[in-house]
Amino acid sequence: MNDKVFTKPIKKQFEFDEEVAAVFDDMLQRSVPFYGEAQKITEFFVLKGLENGGLIYDLGCSTASLLLSIHRKLKTKATLIGLDNSEAMLEQARKKSEAYGANIEVKNADILEYDYKKAEVFVSNYTLQFIRPLVREELVKKISSALNKEGIFIFSEKVISHHSKLNKDLIECYYDFKKTQGYSEYEIMQKREALENVLVPYSEDENIKMALNCGFSHCEVVFRWANFATFIAIKS
Repeated sequence: MNDKVFTKPIKKQFEFDEEVAAVFDDMLQRSVPFYGEAQKITEFFVLKGLENGGLIYDLGCSTASLLLSIHRKLKTKATLIGLDNSEAMLEQARKKSEAYGANIEVKNADILEYDYKKAEVFVSNYTLQFIRPLVREELVKKISSALNKEGIFIFSEKVISHHSKLNKDLIECYYDFKKTQGYSEYEIMQKREALENVLVPYSEDENIKMALNCGFSHCEVVFRWANFATFIAIKS
């Protein structure tokens, strides 16, 4: 289904409700530059991390597209768990998992409070940016603590620049991308207003510093387009 959520005047802040869940896969493909490529590189490192089996958590799994793709490519036995606090998203995830006969567990959970088991991999695609900065670092510490030695945390985020002109140009570059995907100026403006104070991005350096402060020995960007980046953090 095509994303037409912001073709009408907004009446509330952005939420992952039934309306968004119904069009979310289309929204991602058209709103996140090179989303497919970022997913492929994420899958590559996830599969490397699960070469000997183990457990992966996908935080903010939405409709479970990533976990379904990983499930199809896995060559070892592994436990795939997706967590999200949007029941509308999870309903879509369950329908897709059932349709593909995939053994994926999806749960309605608060990722800040969830009791994680020891895992080999954590993934968070465009989820940390929706966690309030005051508690974001607490979550990353919790992820680090739950990872086994040599475990990895792969996360994708929208990023900002602290150079004001460059940041402005990066945003303009992104909006140009959205226009090529068929979004109107009005839809772009509506979504920007809906996300105000809901999505709070960090810079590339701030994301790396946060990971290092939270127990990871290494963190770097493995994919970036303008103001969208995919990071890998390694625990040793």
